[in-house]
Amino acid sequence: MSGYIGFNLRDILSDETLGENAAKGILSSFSCPLNPDVEHFLHNVAIEFSKQGISSTHLVMASFKNTYVLVGYFTLANKIFCIDKGSLPNRKWKSRMAKFGQFDKTINRYTISAPLIGQLGKNYANNYNKLITGDELLKLALDKVRETQNIIGGKIVYLECEQKEALIDFYSQNGFVNFGLRPLDRDETNKLSGKALVQMLRYM
Repeated sequence: MSGYIGFNLRDILSDETLGENAAKGILSSFSCPLNPDVEHFLHNVAIEFSKQGISSTHLVMASFKNTYVLVGYFTLANKIFCIDKGSLPNRKWKSRMAKFGQFDKTINRYTISAPLIGQLGKNYANNYNKLITGDELLKLALDKVRETQNIIGGKIVYLECEQKEALIDFYSQNGFVNFGLRPLDRDETNKLSGKALVQMLRYM
């Protein structure tokens, strides 16, 4: 995991010598043909969300030919989500939900507030994607979640991914558990495949 440096997009935006123009230049170098939504977010949404405090986008750089280049990024936000009691895989998970969530008997669901990994993607421009693995990028995101939870508490992290076997396998191999599906919102249907997103969580 050595050799990577990370920057919070918000810090670049607030830096007097860098600012929004520099940020846009860095973000424009990102390309992810495998996931247009990941690319669209970084090019068109990340700056505004950072300014408004809706989410924090973290840029990951690696050394390449004596300069640092953008190899990937991830976005974190706080999220409130619901889990049906019957969708939990075993008693251990039910015990965990009881600690970190509120159970509503009327709807038989837990409501939980936890960090959301909203976006995660490698930069395929100039083959920069080969400078970092998906496992390494995800670990950097999880390390940042741990930093946050060491300050405010919590043990759960949450994400949503497309209904693609390769994506589900990737997150499952990294300790995430599938607990449900969320139908796509209207503004998501033109950027994402399928009709729903797979909801997954991990106990930290």
